[in-house]
Amino acid sequence: MKKMFRFIKEARGELKKVSWPTWEDVSRSTVVVFITVIIFTVLIYFSDEAISYVVTKVLG
Repeated sequence: MKKMFRFIKEARGELKKVSWPTWEDVSRSTVVVFITVIIFTVLIYFSDEAISYVVTKVLG
């Protein structure tokens, strides 16, 4: 039981040393991730449509 409490105490101490991002950084990164996901989704969709078209034409 002592080891568990010591671990929790040390973990809290380490978390105090962490440099947490600001809300502005988090929101900016979130927007970048959403835009990237949308772009890749569109690219994969059009690639899939193109491959499907080619396969349909080749196989009849």
